[in-house]
Amino acid sequence: MTLKATPLNSAHRSLGAKMVDFGGWDMPVNYGSQIEEHNAVRTDAGMFDVSHMCVVDLKGANVRTFLRGLLANNVDKLQVPGKALYSCMLNPEGGVIDDLIVYYFSEDWFRLVVNAGTAEKDVAWMQQQNDATGSGVAITQRRDGNDPIALVAVQGPNARAKVWQVLPTTQAASEPLKPFNVVIVPDTAFGEAMVARTGYTGEDGFEIGVPASQVEALWNAFVAAGIKPAGLGARDTLRLEAGMNLYGQDMDDNVNPLDAGLAWTIDLVSERDFIGKAALLAKGQNANFVGLILREKGGILRAHQKVVSAAGNAGEITSGTFSPSMQQAIALARVPMDVAIGDTVHVEIRDKKLAASVVKLPFVRNGKVLAV
Repeated sequence: MTLKATPLNSAHRSLGAKMVDFGGWDMPVNYGSQIEEHNAVRTDAGMFDVSHMCVVDLKGANVRTFLRGLLANNVDKLQVPGKALYSCMLNPEGGVIDDLIVYYFSEDWFRLVVNAGTAEKDVAWMQQQNDATGSGVAITQRRDGNDPIALVAVQGPNARAKVWQVLPTTQAASEPLKPFNVVIVPDTAFGEAMVARTGYTGEDGFEIGVPASQVEALWNAFVAAGIKPAGLGARDTLRLEAGMNLYGQDMDDNVNPLDAGLAWTIDLVSERDFIGKAALLAKGQNANFVGLILREKGGILRAHQKVVSAAGNAGEITSGTFSPSMQQAIALARVPMDVAIGDTVHVEIRDKKLAASVVKLPFVRNGKVLAV
């Protein structure tokens, strides 16, 4: 099978990146040292090629009404142009089709950014619901085709300042942005730029969309400005420290989002109906989603390891790693409802049962260790 490539593929290779198959995409896992890349994001500024993710524009007179029924979070929270919202898109059984960010630009234009591996499924589902409801929304994916948008995430305490060195014309518009806000700057040296104060690392920064034809020049300019390229390895340790879910690992089509720590993204309060709402109300929450810190030596926490509570009930780790920031083994886990923050559980690692502390997420945010 031929792997898909982002417009930055040759740039990664020229930097000596170790490339891997990531869900059918040829992507950099690191550029030599995953630890250095991780630490650059926590202490300075690092950047990620996220062009494998897919921008989807939804336009039309009925787009807000359409999204009210499509998404589990309530797009009516988006009343000021430039606001963004994190949401799940659910199937009728309440499982997570995808988690995504929706940006509001105008009453007839909303933009979604969806995960790489689910993009085709997502767009097909949106079109199916569009047809079923007669909403007449124009749904256009912007990853391929005649006018593709490429995405670069620049993250870290110095990320915004270094972005402005390269994109000075965006500073006036993007400096006032609060987290989960976006602005489009029409004329930069790299074409029209979407600058969103969002990210997946627990650090400040921007996610920037530019024409795919301009992204390699932008990437190289960021390198020259001292922004360290970072690969999938650092992205995973950073997001896990930040307590952020990874689609396909911490939740998927068969997982109730209430059991994946995503209740805060689900609007069950308003009278608004949405796909999957009835199933969520019927099922309710059946597990707690927590952080674990391994307290005994003898292993690393990994996905699918069994977690046993004091009462003998079993849960499972969904994501695990060794935290560079904490120098400890950490994990995200779906555990029985009788497990609470502060409890000690045991994780089955090969032939051992090792003690772990149950902690509140996130582990690390804005460079500070929060879970001890």
